[in-house]
Amino acid sequence: EMVIKATPDGKVIRLKDIARVELGSDSYATGSRTNGHTAVSCMVTQIAGSNATEIVQNIQKELEEIKGTLPSGMEIHTVMNVNDFLFASIHEVVKTLIEAFVLVFLVVFLFLQDLRSTLIPTIAIPVALIGTFFALYLIGFTINLLTLSALILAIAIVVDDAIVVVEGVHAKLDMGYTSARKASLDAMSELGGAILSITLVMMAVFIPVSFLGGTSGVFYRQFGITMAIAIAFSALNALTLSPALCAIFLKAHNDERPLGQRVKEAQGEALQIMKEKYKVRGMRFSLALPPWLTLLLLLATIVFMVAGLFTSEHLYISIPAWILAIVAVLGLFSQRFIDSFNHAYDRLLERYKKGVGHFVKRPWLSMGFVALSIALLMFTMAKTPTTLVPNEDTGTIMGAVTLPPGTSQDRTDKMLRQVEKLVMASPLVDNTVVISGFSFLGGQGSSYGSFIIKLKPWEERNSVTESSTMVFANLYLESQKAFKDAQVLFFQPPMIAGYGMSNGFSLNLQDRTGGDLTKFKKVADDFIAELIKRPEIQSAQTNFDTRFPQYTIDIDAAQCKRAGLSPTDVLTTLQGYLGGLYSSNFNRFGKVYRVMVQADFADRSNIESLNNIKVRNNRGEMAPITQFMTLTPTEGPDVISRFNMFTSIAINGNPADGYTSGQAVKAVEEVAKSTLPVGYTYEYSGLTREEQSSGSSTTGLVFVLCFVFIYLLLAAQYESYFLP
Repeated sequence: EMVIKATPDGKVIRLKDIARVELGSDSYATGSRTNGHTAVSCMVTQIAGSNATEIVQNIQKELEEIKGTLPSGMEIHTVMNVNDFLFASIHEVVKTLIEAFVLVFLVVFLFLQDLRSTLIPTIAIPVALIGTFFALYLIGFTINLLTLSALILAIAIVVDDAIVVVEGVHAKLDMGYTSARKASLDAMSELGGAILSITLVMMAVFIPVSFLGGTSGVFYRQFGITMAIAIAFSALNALTLSPALCAIFLKAHNDERPLGQRVKEAQGEALQIMKEKYKVRGMRFSLALPPWLTLLLLLATIVFMVAGLFTSEHLYISIPAWILAIVAVLGLFSQRFIDSFNHAYDRLLERYKKGVGHFVKRPWLSMGFVALSIALLMFTMAKTPTTLVPNEDTGTIMGAVTLPPGTSQDRTDKMLRQVEKLVMASPLVDNTVVISGFSFLGGQGSSYGSFIIKLKPWEERNSVTESSTMVFANLYLESQKAFKDAQVLFFQPPMIAGYGMSNGFSLNLQDRTGGDLTKFKKVADDFIAELIKRPEIQSAQTNFDTRFPQYTIDIDAAQCKRAGLSPTDVLTTLQGYLGGLYSSNFNRFGKVYRVMVQADFADRSNIESLNNIKVRNNRGEMAPITQFMTLTPTEGPDVISRFNMFTSIAINGNPADGYTSGQAVKAVEEVAKSTLPVGYTYEYSGLTREEQSSGSSTTGLVFVLCFVFIYLLLAAQYESYFLP
């Protein structure tokens, strides 16, 4: 109803008389579908320093509130959630943590062959873990895959010191000690220094590693510090808790007193020591319990500690099952089995002693063996494939579809529907999101499209034959057979979010000659053609193309001057009709909307439409805009990119099955050396760039510092610079 002007005869011209006004989208260049239904896709990216789990939980709460306000037939569907992979990974890590706990218990029992002796190092595990979690809380670390993985390795380490203490006390008892308390004190007087030095040596390895730089340093930091803290608590247990438990649980070989009596006597001795040392009077303790109840409470304590770390939704089934499994395995350790094991172990030990004696008598053989080991180490390090982060089944696959340059949006959408049909036909696919007009591998326009494919939950898929790697490989092969007029690619997302969109390799070819783009495109095509011939490379591609149909507009400045116009007036008018102009805002539904002015689709659908566009000259007359410019059909790229100031072409690829990203990068370097002309080079980007920079001099310096610290600590322990 807005009034535009009034004519001399009094007629009022309103906006609706000369234009069609409608609520629409800000841009029609892209579209989206979810599981075949029209959708509006939204991606949320966290800022640095935030917690992804907390963000996802808050978003889900907001979405639950919004769902109640949606119109009938409309729903919100979460396609991709980083918490799914995170929680599934943590579940597996925690399960492995418990399995490691059980296996350590069984191995310790197998060698000590005494339940009381086995309980002492077993108790050290949850105590050290509790202390480690408390320390992690104080320094602000979270429970994540890195810290939990460190704890898995730490389980075997935290029992070492306790086992040494138990063996030391047993050795004293074998020598004829009649008091477990006296045996514990004498054993600790001999072992205390060794335990402390071992702890410092191991911490000297993990603490310097925590100061690595770059992305790899972020991984090592929490991992190394967690390991160091667990080792420190292990030593603390070995110096305090384990000797006390040895004095209570163990007994001399001729001591037939029941456990309850020895516990009571040990408590009395401890109380007497406290009274004598701290002058405590009038205090009485009555903590003596029957032996069966003491052991039951001890077992219950361990179970509850382990259960606190277990996050399975079937906890009430898992924990009893683990207990029964432990009991069943222990039942296999009959006396006959133990005797056979001891006999085999003694024979192995005798052979080991003879082997050591053989090396001691021949020092040259020992030094040669050390030299050979070092050479073998260097050889295996050089030959072992490298990668920054191992590939994991994240449950998500990405896809990119590229059609020939200039393809219309309708034709691209038809192709995307065919690819979508192929994807959804797989029984392993749970959800599919299709985005037209945009490519995850770079590029925007009517000839591009992308996919986000969410697979079935991990527990519904075979971890080998139905992994995400196998699914995307099968989709890639099927798409190559089915679609000849389009480039259809599937790939896994990067393991580290934020480093590109692909988990393969990515690089940017650079033209440092400032030459022609067509020649640059040919250089890139030749490079890719040679690259995909390598067995290490499964696929390599680029979205850069110089064949997009375009028009070059040449403004006749002299003609514009004669008409009283400037070239800007002509170009602004052209922009308003074809591309649209942002003119103002208006309020509706409590929100602010933009007002965009643009010619109707029928008036901008072909080149002849320009004849209907007019511009006002200095005489107030409307002149055709075509008289002020010349259009020349041409071809060129849809976008020109620069990487570190030079014109660049982005190339993405995936390693072949059985090869790592490090091997693929080495193949890229070899092909580039033999293929790229003078003046053309390349630089890595995304996760590949981080992988290359992770092998910096900082890493070597840190490992040198580790060796130096270890050597100095051992030299201080042995009081010799030669023995270490």
